Amino acid sequence: MKYETVSDIPRQRNISKMERLRLRLWKDRHLLLLLLPGLLYFIVYKYAPMFGIVLAFKDFNPFVGFLESDWVGLKHFRTIFADDEVLRVIWNTLALSFLQILFVFPVPIVIALMLNEVRNQAYKRLIQSIVYLPHFLSWVVVISIVFIFLKSNGLVNSLIHELLGVGPFSFLSDPGFFRPLVILEVIWKESGWSTIILLAAVAGVSPELYEAAIMDGASRWRRIWHVTLPAIRNVIIILLILRIGNVMDSGFEQIFLMLNSFNMEIGNVLDTFVYFKGIQQADFSFSTAVGLFKGVVGLILVVLANTIAKRFGEESLY
Repeated sequence: MKYETVSDIPRQRNISKMERLRLRLWKDRHLLLLLLPGLLYFIVYKYAPMFGIVLAFKDFNPFVGFLESDWVGLKHFRTIFADDEVLRVIWNTLALSFLQILFVFPVPIVIALMLNEVRNQAYKRLIQSIVYLPHFLSWVVVISIVFIFLKSNGLVNSLIHELLGVGPFSFLSDPGFFRPLVILEVIWKESGWSTIILLAAVAGVSPELYEAAIMDGASRWRRIWHVTLPAIRNVIIILLILRIGNVMDSGFEQIFLMLNSFNMEIGNVLDTFVYFKGIQQADFSFSTAVGLFKGVVGLILVVLANTIAKRFGEESLY
C-alpha cells in the first residue's frame, strides 16, 4: 500500500521505522533540495579536507605519497613550541586579534545604537547603505586605496606637509604603523556590515520598554543604557564568543597584502606563516600542524567562553 504523507501511515508495529523515515524524507524533498548546495559546500570544502590532518603527524614526501610517508607522531607540534619564529608569529596573531576585539568589536554596537536613534527613515537608509558598502570591496581594492593615500607622495602625507610642515611619514614601511592601519582598515570595511545583526536585535526591543522609560523621565542616553543595551546583551555576548573563537585567525588576505620586508617581524601572523611554510617552502607537514594547532586553540576558547557565559547566566551558543 502506498502512503502519500507521514500522517497517512497507520500507527502499527509492522510499519518499519525505515519506511516512516523514507516517507518523511519524500514529503520534505523540496526543502532538502534547497539544503543540498549548502550541504555539498561544507562536505567538499570543510569536511573532506579534514582527512589531510594526518599530514601533521607525518613527514610528508610527495614522491612516496600521502599514505606511505613516514609517521613521526608529535614531532611537528614540539617544533611549534621550540621554534622562536613560531612563538613570535603566535604572539603577533594574539596581539592583533585582541586589539581587534578591543577596538573593532565595539564599533558595530555603537553604529547600531546611533542608527536606531535616527528618526528620518530616508536618511537612516542612506547612512546604512554608506556604511555597508565597504564590505563588498575586496581586500585587494581596500589595500590598494590605502597604498594610494598613504604612500610618501600620497594625499595624506601631502596634507600633513601642507598643514603642519612635517613629513613625509613612512606609513607603509614603519612597523609602528602596521597594527593601527590594520585595525582602521577592518573598522572601515567590516563594521557597517556587522551592524546588521545588531540592528535586527535592536529592532526587536519592545516599544513598551521605551515608553515606560520615558514615563519615568529617562533621557535618551538613559534609555540607551538601561533599555537598549540590556535588551541586546545576549546577542552581543554570542557575537563576542564567536569572535573569541577566531583569535588565532587574523585573516590571510589583508595581512598578506600589507606585509613587506620592513614590517614582516611584527606583521607575520599564523595565516601568512602557514602560507610561507606550506606553499613557498613546501613544508606541508609542519604547516598542517600549525593549522591544526590554531583550530584546536580556537575550539578550546569557544568552549571556555561559552561555559563562562552560561556560568554567569547569560545566553550561550549551546
